[in-house]
Amino acid sequence: MSKLLVPYYEHPAEQPEAWDALIAAAPSLYGVVLNPANGAGSSADAAFAEVADRLRSAGVRVLGYVDTAYGARPPQDVVREAARHRAWYGVHGLFLDQAATSALQLPYYADLRAALAATYDTYVTLVLNHGAVPHPGYARIADLLVTFEGPWSAYPPAGPTGPDTCHLVYGAPPDAVAQAPVHCLVPGQLPHPWGTLPHRLEPVR
Repeated sequence: MSKLLVPYYEHPAEQPEAWDALIAAAPSLYGVVLNPANGAGSSADAAFAEVADRLRSAGVRVLGYVDTAYGARPPQDVVREAARHRAWYGVHGLFLDQAATSALQLPYYADLRAALAATYDTYVTLVLNHGAVPHPGYARIADLLVTFEGPWSAYPPAGPTGPDTCHLVYGAPPDAVAQAPVHCLVPGQLPHPWGTLPHRLEPVR
């Protein structure tokens, strides 16, 4: 059965109905990406902490957003931000954005996985958002690989789709069908597609 991984980048105080819809959809979710300030931010946000608690109580996997700059960001900065996500929002794991695709960066992400495992006191779910098909070695590092992020006009992508792959598609019509077991197809467009929910989760207004 397919599941939704939803990167929803809106503040809970500004879009409470949308967050309510996400929580109500708990059984259909692989997880929700929490992104308070293009990452964890410099201080805890009470509204995000409250919604993270509600998501966890509903049985939803909560993932903290962290940018890795395609392997160029210092690993210690990634680990520090991951620790803030854990301390402030009780996340189950991380959504590492701008993940590299080349074999050259495999050691960087393997070392990150080990460092994050040492930081957390429970298992860390790791999602790598490559946005394209990466080297096969990344499948040994992450729990889930985002192998496509882009517009509906470019979907479906070329390349294999395995059980641990995810597609993030924006500009999708209401009848859009995903080609990956984990996915998120939203109607939103650039520059801010992830301020919308998948069609079937949009709250009634």
